[in-house]
Amino acid sequence: MNGTPLTFEALLVLDAIANRGSFASAAEQLNKVPSAVSYIVQKLEEQLSVTLFVRQGRRSVLTPAGQHLLHEGRKILAAVSKVTEQTQTLAHGWEPKIRIAFDSINAVAPIMQCLQSFLIEHPNVEVDLCEQVLNGSWEALIEDKVDLLIGAPPPVPNQAGIRALKICQFENVLVAAKQHELSHFTRPITHRDIADYRTVVVHDSSKSTVPWSSNVVDQSRHFYVVSVEHKIHAIAAGIGVGFLPKARVQHLVASGQLVTLKTENEQPSVDLFLAWKTVNKGKGLARLRALLLEHYA
Repeated sequence: MNGTPLTFEALLVLDAIANRGSFASAAEQLNKVPSAVSYIVQKLEEQLSVTLFVRQGRRSVLTPAGQHLLHEGRKILAAVSKVTEQTQTLAHGWEPKIRIAFDSINAVAPIMQCLQSFLIEHPNVEVDLCEQVLNGSWEALIEDKVDLLIGAPPPVPNQAGIRALKICQFENVLVAAKQHELSHFTRPITHRDIADYRTVVVHDSSKSTVPWSSNVVDQSRHFYVVSVEHKIHAIAAGIGVGFLPKARVQHLVASGQLVTLKTENEQPSVDLFLAWKTVNKGKGLARLRALLLEHYA
């Protein structure tokens, strides 16, 4: 047998016949004469030693072998279409894919809204989104694991080639479940008070640099989680107490599930940054940054 019997043209013919229900209709869709379509199918059946279509009335229906071939073949057609679109996108200065990390401290919904707006404009750009924590956020950008970092906390790495813009700030508050003992304190709570109880801590996602955690209370028992969302749920369940962004827990405080605890020392506001490497000149990254900056303005 010379060459590969399964060609891109043969897959297009099979797909057209399955969609249109007959060789004649498929030929019309493909701008071919019916005899050309018949010849392609016949040749493929001979070389594979299988029957791909059977007649049912006026329709041509795939056999089980034909269904399998078309099912797998459509994956190839989709992959070729995707590569073609991405190549055309890249040729016009748009990246085929943008890798993004957001720090766990951020609410996810606003980020998703911006990404949806971006993808409506540019549906051929693929987005790869991941969640990081503290040093792990900056590490992902420094090590070129991501192209854009959303809402990373300070300190901004003192490294050439990184551009960071402040996009917002948040206020940290100490919260506990309404049934927790600390929620019944009538005086401002000290770190010594907190140390007598379990605190919920989010793991730093850093792999190669020294991990660090924000607002860890010494001497307390710790309950570790992988994200701020998990921390919120753990505190609401009464597992422990912890500091959280006020905006992330306002609805739970309003509903009575969580109680904001007054602390002896006021917690300073924390800036969050949008960051990227200046060598990345892609139009997709530039447009996405603009949408995010517009949202957080």
